[in-house]
Amino acid sequence: MSASDPVADMLTKIRNAAQARHEKVDISTSKLKLEIVKILKTEGFIKNFKKVQDEGRSIIRIFLKYDETNAPVIHGLKKISTPGRRVYSGYKDMPRIYNGYGIIIVSTSSGVTTGRKAKEKMVGGELVCSIW
Repeated sequence: MSASDPVADMLTKIRNAAQARHEKVDISTSKLKLEIVKILKTEGFIKNFKKVQDEGRSIIRIFLKYDETNAPVIHGLKKISTPGRRVYSGYKDMPRIYNGYGIIIVSTSSGVTTGRKAKEKMVGGELVCSIW
């Protein structure tokens, strides 16, 4: 577990749980992680999530989503910005993931949002991760 990049740890836990066909996965809570999970829910990559208290600490319980053939809906998660290499993009140069089938999560001055919404609002920011 990397203490320097908690978002990468969260993405790895989700990726591993989906590969192992788990029903749910628990991750520690932070504002950025909660915003990313909310985006995953609205974009249809996960069934649901809820914040719970477990032994005095707050965690986010994510319920993973699978299709009819029991294959995970999340095919891939990739961290773009790392603690040693921050990646920024203006709204004109916002990358597209798998020709629009995936999403990119961007941390902008007006909050955490998808690349498509950032382009509509005409704001750029730090590219956090991509999901397809």
